[in-house]
Amino acid sequence: MPFTVTMPKLSPTMEEGAIAKWHKKVGDRVEAGELLVEVATDKATVEYNALDEGFLRKILVPEKGHAVVNQPIAIFTLEAKENIEGYKPEGIQPGAAMPVKKEEKVEIKTEKPTATTAMQQPAFMPEPPLERYEFEFPTGSPKKRIAASPLAKKLAKEKGLDLGSVKGTGSSGRITSHDLNLAQPGQVVSFGARELPPIAPGTFEEIPLTPMRKTIATRLQQSKSFIPHFYIRQEIDAEPLVEAREQLKQGGLKVSINDFIIRATALALKEHPGLNSGFNTVSQSIILFKTIDIAIAVAIDEGLITPILRHADYKNLGEISVEMKELASRAKAGKLEPQEYKGGSFTISNLGMFGISDFVAVINPPQSAILAVSGIEDCVRMKNNLAVAGKKMNLTLSADHRVVDGAHAAAFIKTMQKFLENPSILLV
Repeated sequence: MPFTVTMPKLSPTMEEGAIAKWHKKVGDRVEAGELLVEVATDKATVEYNALDEGFLRKILVPEKGHAVVNQPIAIFTLEAKENIEGYKPEGIQPGAAMPVKKEEKVEIKTEKPTATTAMQQPAFMPEPPLERYEFEFPTGSPKKRIAASPLAKKLAKEKGLDLGSVKGTGSSGRITSHDLNLAQPGQVVSFGARELPPIAPGTFEEIPLTPMRKTIATRLQQSKSFIPHFYIRQEIDAEPLVEAREQLKQGGLKVSINDFIIRATALALKEHPGLNSGFNTVSQSIILFKTIDIAIAVAIDEGLITPILRHADYKNLGEISVEMKELASRAKAGKLEPQEYKGGSFTISNLGMFGISDFVAVINPPQSAILAVSGIEDCVRMKNNLAVAGKKMNLTLSADHRVVDGAHAAAFIKTMQKFLENPSILLV
């Protein structure tokens, strides 16, 4: 008897998933509880085990294919050679769960302008709303071509030479193989004229969003649209922080600058609990978190995920370092458990490893604040009326003005400065 396996709901917020990997192929016998498939959800890649035994007879959604929750993804039978011809899979059929809404036509009424209304009419026609914008495909083709013989083009490609950097001596200025002796190596920057690619200007391709990227897009668009962000910036004297890390390294203790920042943030939140908060848009009320659970933004191939360091204020620098290495490693492997990335009372986004001088981060709702951490840079500082070499780092706090006032945000960021410029406090 044939039966259907549908896309499982692997998280409370999951609406669709993508097949990351099938662990069984058509014809295989699958035991109950045996690993069947890996599914990329809106948060992580999750292994899904078969609920019933049977033979995998047909895969309906291949690897990298998408399916909504309860959409059929495979057909099984109890017997190996049971006929499945004519069997209709059970569950939500593709496209049925998310019907495409027809675009509403916006009628623009035009009136014959009078002497009075002529000055009131806009000089342009209104554009369609951004959510209904449709990209237009380009037409035509590039016309500029570099005249060169087939042999010259072949040799230039093989040797990595820029045809635009040499003047042809052939008929009508045509480049020949003999002219390549004067050609420069092909590179991004060139003095010569570059041959245009054989595609029309403006050509593009569309890449469907993964479930995780869809969630990121939705949440951050809502965050920037509805949360009244304001920003507090503070430059940190990072020289003591770098020295403390090097001293620990000399003693065989390897910790990162990010570990110091997490420790400082946990202590600052303990001193300023108003920043350890959120906003409930349903009840229009402030959330005061009772524990300090810091989410750390980690970039992975599919997008961004925030593993959470629970009870961060109760952990010393060494414990933070070990736990963060383990969380980040499993986050990049897509092996985090839901309780390890859901929740959190405050978020840190650190782009210091990319050498970024300054940036602002978007609040991760329902939290009320996020800290953006830049890279450490060399600078010149005044000490005892003398200009001396130093190091600096910029912190930027993004806060929800519905919950946090400017004075409270300023007090928090100054406490962060105190801890990071006196890192010995963080070793206790």
